[in-house]
Amino acid sequence: MRLVHLLRAVTVEFDLRGAEFAARNGLHTTDLRALIHLLDADRASTDVTPSRLGAALRLNSAGTTALLDRLERRGLVRRGRDEDDRRRVVLTVEQKAMELGRSFFGPLIDNLVEAAEDFTPAELDVVHRYLSAALQAAAPGHNA
Repeated sequence: MRLVHLLRAVTVEFDLRGAEFAARNGLHTTDLRALIHLLDADRASTDVTPSRLGAALRLNSAGTTALLDRLERRGLVRRGRDEDDRRRVVLTVEQKAMELGRSFFGPLIDNLVEAAEDFTPAELDVVHRYLSAALQAAAPGHNA
C-alpha cells in the first residue's frame, strides 16, 4: 500500500502544479489536460480529431467544441483539415502553447530527469512497468 499512497501523493502534487499553471494562464484544468493529450499525441506522431480528444477527456461534443474554441481563441491550438481526407479535422498544438508549458513545467521536468539519473536502467524499467500497470488499472472500464 505504501506505493499506492506515494503514487497518490505524487498525483496530488502534479494536479496542484497543473491547477497553478492553469490559473496563472487563465485556463481551465480541462484545457491543460487537452494540451497534454495533444502534446503526447504529437510526440507519438498520432493525429487527434476533436472526437478523439473529447473521448480521451470524457467530454460530450458540445463540451469539446467549447474547449477547442477557448484554446483556439488563445492561440494555443489550431484546427486544420487532414491532408489525406479533407473532411476530417485534425488538431495541432501551437508553438505558443509549447513555450508556455515549457516556461512553467520546464524546471519540474528537469528535476524529474535529474532524479531519474540516480537509478540504474534496470530500476527505471521496473518503475516504468509499475507506472504502466498503475495507469492501466486506473483506466475506465478496468474494475477489479
